[in-house]
Amino acid sequence: MSEIQRPGALYQQVAAAIREAILSGEFAPDSLLPSEAQLMARYGVSRPTVRNAIAALRAEGLIDVRHGKGSFVRSDGQPSLTLDRRISRASDGLFTMPNGDVWDEAEEPSTYRTHTTKATGRLLELGEEEALFGCDRLLVDAATGTRAMHRTLIPFEVAEGIPLLADEPCKRPAAIYSLLNQNGHKLWWSETVRAHMPLPDERSTLRLPDATPILHLARIAHGTDDRPLILEELRVGADRAELAYRITADKQPARRTRA
Repeated sequence: MSEIQRPGALYQQVAAAIREAILSGEFAPDSLLPSEAQLMARYGVSRPTVRNAIAALRAEGLIDVRHGKGSFVRSDGQPSLTLDRRISRASDGLFTMPNGDVWDEAEEPSTYRTHTTKATGRLLELGEEEALFGCDRLLVDAATGTRAMHRTLIPFEVAEGIPLLADEPCKRPAAIYSLLNQNGHKLWWSETVRAHMPLPDERSTLRLPDATPILHLARIAHGTDDRPLILEELRVGADRAELAYRITADKQPARRTRA
């Protein structure tokens, strides 16, 4: 028996003891925790105290409760999927992404009309309530089961200048890049990544365990004049995927010498 003899609420003391056992390796990653009865005997506490301790560790992301199976220690292994964020252009002018063949579409894409918000307007350098085409995709990696939510937002004024894009704005990103390039745009991209806790619909759609943040990527394709042309958003569970980038050094402008 490991009697609890520390200050603080009793359930917090039990949670701290279980946490130490997890971090020390006594309770290994992906292993089933002892039952409530076993934890009650081990720490000499009541069932409500054990349940409150488990709830606290679950909120921390150390434990995953699987209904009908029990409480499991969350894995500390590497994410199951590495997303290479490079974009390549072939000699025929077509664009490809290294992970382009990873994703399957779990359902039919959804095309709709929408407007810029404060956030998307800032990224696209547009005011609020500017008209956009939207396309939402639910993606899945068949090898790992990783799910991702992908959204493309295209300003009307961009699509209207490219008839093939206006007629079918829900094309895959690589096809959109090719159309923009054929229309005379010399493309470059910028991307930001942030993490946030999921909203209920994001959690259910991505099938995330408790206390799991989302990686939210925002990629902007810019034209020759640096004008933002389209915005892509990708949301994926931070426990399932990691991001890989190739970074090259920019050329510094030549220094002028005095005559």
